[in-house]
Amino acid sequence: MATMQSLAISSSSIATCPQQHHPLPGLVSQPRIVCPSMRSSFSGLPLHVSPPKQTQRGRRRSSQAPGPIVMMTKPVIQFIQGTDEQTVPDVRLTKSRDGTNGVATFIFDEPSVFDSSGELGEITGFYMIDEEGVLQSVDVSAKFVNGKPARIEAKYIMRTPREWDRFMRFMERYSEANGLQFVKK
Repeated sequence: MATMQSLAISSSSIATCPQQHHPLPGLVSQPRIVCPSMRSSFSGLPLHVSPPKQTQRGRRRSSQAPGPIVMMTKPVIQFIQGTDEQTVPDVRLTKSRDGTNGVATFIFDEPSVFDSSGELGEITGFYMIDEEGVLQSVDVSAKFVNGKPARIEAKYIMRTPREWDRFMRFMERYSEANGLQFVKK
């Protein structure tokens, strides 16, 4: 039986940095933000919208207090940065017996990147992008049949349990958005 694990972090284990002001007017950063030393590939700041301006009578236009803006990103795979791959891959996972590392192999039959690579540039790597950030690999190979590109195989290597958990979070989002399901062989 296959099990999925996720990483839980308590608020007491997160380091905080002093409040920073955002350079754009009307936007301020959250009072407690995660420091870059947490080894996250995400480098953005959570944003808040300034409260609505007071009307002439001194009342707010809205009764709701402003909350954090959460930017959701549809999970995508790219070979050329900025160009989403439309072909849904076959994904094969292997994990070491002790659970410390693993490999995900993605096989794309007739990927759409071959249709646009001539006009948009060369394949620069394998990028898995979601709301947490970017997972990337340069282990990408193309298979040719009769001189024409037929398939791309990309490998993503996970060397720690933390990398495995992060990859599984991406795959949960990607599979939900693209109708994939897990089949254990």
